[in-house]
Formats: sequence, C-alpha cells, structure tokens
Amino acid sequence: MYAPPTETENLGNRKSRNTGCDNGESLRPSHTPTGCGNSYSAGYCSFILSAKASAGRLDGKMREKTLTMDTLNPQVKAVEYAVRGPIVIKAGEIERYLEEGGTKPFSEVIKANIGDAHAMGQQPITFLRQVVALCTFPELMDSPSFPEDAKWRARRILQGCGGHSLGSYSASPGVECIRKDIAAYIEQRDEGVPSDWENIYLTTGASDGIMTILRLLVSGKDSSRTGVMIPIPQYPLYSAAISEMDAVQVNYYLDEDNCWALDINELHRAHQAAKQHCQPRVICIINPGNPTGQVQSKKCIEEVLHFAYEENLFVMSDEVYQDNVYAPDCQFHSFKKVLYEMGPEYFSSVELVSFHSTSKGYTGECGFRGGYMEVINMDPEVKAQLVKLLSVRLCPPLAGQAAMDVIVNPPQPEEHTFKQFHQEKSSVLGALAEKAKLTEQILNAVPGIKCNPVQGAMYAFPRIFIPPKAVEEAKALGMQPDMLYCLRLLEETGICVVPGSGFGQKDRTYHFRMTILPSIEKLNVLLGKVRDFHIRFLKEYSGLE
Repeated sequence: MYAPPTETENLGNRKSRNTGCDNGESLRPSHTPTGCGNSYSAGYCSFILSAKASAGRLDGKMREKTLTMDTLNPQVKAVEYAVRGPIVIKAGEIERYLEEGGTKPFSEVIKANIGDAHAMGQQPITFLRQVVALCTFPELMDSPSFPEDAKWRARRILQGCGGHSLGSYSASPGVECIRKDIAAYIEQRDEGVPSDWENIYLTTGASDGIMTILRLLVSGKDSSRTGVMIPIPQYPLYSAAISEMDAVQVNYYLDEDNCWALDINELHRAHQAAKQHCQPRVICIINPGNPTGQVQSKKCIEEVLHFAYEENLFVMSDEVYQDNVYAPDCQFHSFKKVLYEMGPEYFSSVELVSFHSTSKGYTGECGFRGGYMEVINMDPEVKAQLVKLLSVRLCPPLAGQAAMDVIVNPPQPEEHTFKQFHQEKSSVLGALAEKAKLTEQILNAVPGIKCNPVQGAMYAFPRIFIPPKAVEEAKALGMQPDMLYCLRLLEETGICVVPGSGFGQKDRTYHFRMTILPSIEKLNVLLGKVRDFHIRFLKEYSGLE
C-alpha cells in the first residue's frame, strides 16, 4: 500500500534532487544527483534543509495544515472528469516507464482518450496560424512570406485591441470587431436569421461559457435546487460542473438502438421524475454528440424546443462540433435557426444560449482556448449580471479571440488564400469522414462489439459485451466492469480509451469512448489491437476456444 511521504521525507527527497543554495535561502535545481555545487558546502546545505524542516514546527510538533481532505470544499471532492481520469494517469506512467527503457508488449501508448487533434498529428490550418502570428508579432507585416489577406485581418483585429497589441486586455465580452464578425457568421450559417453582435460573448473555450451560464442558473436549496437536464451519455464537463455547483443532475437517456437519437418521451419521463426532488430549470443538448457521435434531426430539435417552451426551461445548446458532420444523410441544424423557423411565439420567448469553439471543427486549435456563446432572450437585468460575472475574469485570451475570428471570417473565394485554405479544410474533414466510417466498420466486425454510425463529432462510443465472470472480478476489485476492460486494454496493448461509465450509460450496458483523430495508419493499428484484445478477453472470461 502506498503511503504518502512525511514532510521530513519530502525534504530529504528534495535534498537528493537539488544542489546548491541561492543566497543561503533557496535550493536551485541541478543535473547532478549529489553534491552541493561550487559555492556552498554539503554541510551548509544540510543546515538550510534542517532549518526549513524546523520552520513548520512549534514545540517539536508539526503545524497542522489548514487545507485537508476534511476541510476541502465537498463539492470539489464530488467532481469527476473521466477524460483525464485514472486511465489517463496510468497511461502517463506507462509512457514514462517505456521512455526509461522499460519493456512492454508494445512500443508506444496511443492516447485515444481525448479530442486533441494536433496531439494526434493533425496539422494547423495555415491561414489561421498566419493571422495569429501577425497579430502576435506585427513586425511580420513587412514580410513578403505572409499574404495580404492575412495581414488585412490581423490589422483589423489589432485595431480593436488596446495599444494595438494582443498583450492588452479586451472588453470582458471580447473584442468588438470579432463579436461583429461572429454575428455575421451566424447570420450566414443560419441563412439570414438575424444575430445581434451585442448578444455575442467571447469565452475561454466553450467550457468557460458553459460554466458561466450554469453559475447564473443554479440556485435554491433542498427541493427548490436547480435541476439540470443532461443527456446520458454526456460530456463529463456537465456532471463535473453540476457537482461543483451543488445543483441536481437530471439524466435523460439517449436512444442507443436508434443511433443515439433524443427521445421526447424520455425527456418527459426525466422531467416529471425530477420535479419530485428539485426544480428543473435548464436542459443541455450536445449536437453533434459527444461521446456518442450522433447528429440530431431537425424534427428532434423542434420537439426539444417545444418541450422547453412548454416546461419553461432554459436551453443550453453545445454546438462545438457543428462543422464535424460526416454521414451523407445528416445535416447540422442550429437550435437558433430551428427556433426561428418555429415562429415568433417561440423565437421571442425561449431562452437559448449556444456555444462554439476553436478546439474542434476542422481547425482543432484546442490550445488557443477560444470560443463564444450567443445569448437569446435573456432577461436584460440578468444579462447585466452576466456581464458583471464575465468582468471578474477580465477577458478571454486575446490570441484565442483572434483564432476564433479566423474561423468565422475565413478566406473567401475571391481572395488569394482561398484555394489553399479550402484544400486544407476539405482534407481534414474528408479524412475524418473516412476515419469515422473505418471505425464503425472494423468495430462492428468484432464479436461482442456494436458501434453505431459515427455521424459527426470526433468519437465512437461502442457497446462492448463483458462476460459475467469479468463483471464479478471488477466488482471484487471495487471498479466498474468497463474500467477493468479499459485498464486491461491499456496494459496489454498500449491503447488508452475512456470507460463508458465515465460518461454515463444505462445499467448493465458497457461502452468505451475513443477518438477517431489518429492518422489512418495509426487508427488501423489501434482498431486492430482493440479487435484482437477483445477476442482474447472474451476467451479468457467466457472459457471459449
């Protein structure tokens, strides 16, 4: 059993990892494992360490820590985030073991746990990086290597920044010209549905906007606490935020047998049951779906909006994968456009916030942490509170705002850079469509695995059969059966995927989520290893030959 080191042991370990002293006070890192450097003796360093160890004592006793697991905010302890959970930690340990010369039945860990396109080898969109580079280092405006289209956009963005620099703060809702570009993009996307730029708020990725809106919505105690309706399976940001804010999670189950469609009867069931112990105030929808990869039909969206209208629910529409639609019979429909087409009675009353991001789509620029939300029909006084809440965090990263601007204001056909941009965008989305089909086909050919079509987004969420013997073993180990499955998969093949229990699933069903982002070559390797492992797993726990 692992026991955490004592403070004294920590100091002793620190001594072996550091060398030298700075002004007799601090220790500085060294590449040499022992010794104390040229300026100070080993004895003097030991004295400093001893003094540091004594500094936390009073009458020979260690000072008690103010922040412990007993005093920690209980809502923080309740937060779970499977996408970067125990499986990923274990994968990191195995990676380090391999780097240090350790041997495994595989030579590398393939992390298919998270939708991080660039980490999986996707190349940046040239035009986006050109504009952000020019904004970051305006001296490049004189370089002939950068196209005039990119320079024009960079100059316009910088003119909206304080001191014409990305190093300045912007207004809390974001740079005005970028908000106007987003509004124009939404109007074009929704074929003329009006968009007011003053309803647009730049965010630090979509996650920041989602958390902000939930903070506005959560209130009450006991049976009047806010209930938040979320799809199951769901992206764990939602369950984590609900736990942190001490709201009530209200699950509605997507229909796996109908390609993860949203069933209006299930919404009514979940809402009716929740009213017994909380006050449902908000419904969250992820479309295209994460982790399930479905694209909801227009009819389904209409039913959801009618339900929200009738039950007086605030609608949160997570649309970060709106560019990621692969199935030829599917189309992205924004909740806002459908709401508009339902008529003035709906469009003037249903409260709706939709979210978008730089992290997904065809750009995959996760690290810029760019995003926006559009707020519809929010009470003006509440809107003032939203602005106040946004002002506390000052502003989203300016580089992320610039990246978001390029996504909503890309090169046009008459511009010099359009051809290259269009080729790169089409290449990314074409490859994703190919990988979505490949993943579905290979997984469905494996006995004991069933994978719905990956219509959109970046993930597959296949259902896996786990034999009763393996289920019992997992229970004896105190873990979910699909966690046991994913741990074994990682340890035997180096494939890192996330158990379905981290996203929610119906009782006695088991899944895992994997991203389709690896290259075609690596994805073929990954899927082949999953196939071979699953067959071995079934033989081991079912006694099959």
